Amino acid sequence: MILVTLTGGIGSGKSSVSSRLEARGAVIIDADAITKELQSPGGSVFQAMVDRWGPRIVGEDGTLDRQAVADIVFNEPDELKVLNKMVHPTVIAEMNRRSAEAGAAGKVVIVDTPLFVERPASTRTVHSGLVVVDTPHEIAVDRLITHRGFSDVDAWNRVTSQASREERVAAADFVVDNGGSPEALDAEVERLWAWIGTLGHVDPPAPREKKS
Repeated sequence: MILVTLTGGIGSGKSSVSSRLEARGAVIIDADAITKELQSPGGSVFQAMVDRWGPRIVGEDGTLDRQAVADIVFNEPDELKVLNKMVHPTVIAEMNRRSAEAGAAGKVVIVDTPLFVERPASTRTVHSGLVVVDTPHEIAVDRLITHRGFSDVDAWNRVTSQASREERVAAADFVVDNGGSPEALDAEVERLWAWIGTLGHVDPPAPREKKS
């Protein structure tokens, strides 16, 4: 089974990489999508969050007000730690279940997770390799403001609350440079897909490749 972990900071364009990999036949296990499922009304994570922060994080429609949560946790580091402890174990368990199912079917599995390097090393499981999407902070912030409607302050808070670029690159087996054009990213993903293709034929995984 080829199972690759794909990570990158918020605004790095990780979803653009995963969509290109999916087009090449990979199965994407999306941590963000699974998190949203578990944070839907009736879900265990949703209830735990409401128990912690009360009705102020629930919108008029009864669903999670994500901006209200962000306003709390990205301005109070201790509350961000609490949120991570609520979310991560449940999300990881569901991702592992889906990954095993896809792997058993002989598929290349890409586990798309934004907060991988941030987790304690003892909780990180990399089967075939770790791919990091690397983007300068200025570009990531601009993407969040332009395409996702973040304020300048909120965008910078989100980007700088996560692991540094240096920490991610140091942990990577393969680095995708997403600081350029969509065409440049196409070329990077083609290079990545060729590398992934080698993982089923080497033991241990292929040597680390990093691109500055």
